[in-house]
Amino acid sequence: QVQLVESGGGLVQPGGSLRLSCAASGSLFSTMGWYRQAPGNQRELVATITITGRTNIADSVKGRFTISRDNARNTVALQMNSLKSEDTAVYYCNANVLPSLDEYWGQGTQVTVSS
Repeated sequence: QVQLVESGGGLVQPGGSLRLSCAASGSLFSTMGWYRQAPGNQRELVATITITGRTNIADSVKGRFTISRDNARNTVALQMNSLKSEDTAVYYCNANVLPSLDEYWGQGTQVTVSS
């Protein structure tokens, strides 16, 4: 059974940093990534990374957020620096399993940027 378990969310002041981690199990994974959803907004892409390490980063976080993965451990991480209040959202881990490319989601972790 495929499971994605996020960790690392919390409350941070503007300008601060947080690191989110997602541990995936139950399959091999193709593209993995992070999405976020703020109250009243649609879920949006933050960053994705392919099994070969190619990344896709949203313009709104480019230069501040970095995505990485460890294929041997089936983990994906999101390093978030220079956080802004508009980064406040629930962050979701996302992964596509191999070979079907079916999509799975984690339960979400809250990130709040506030003074």
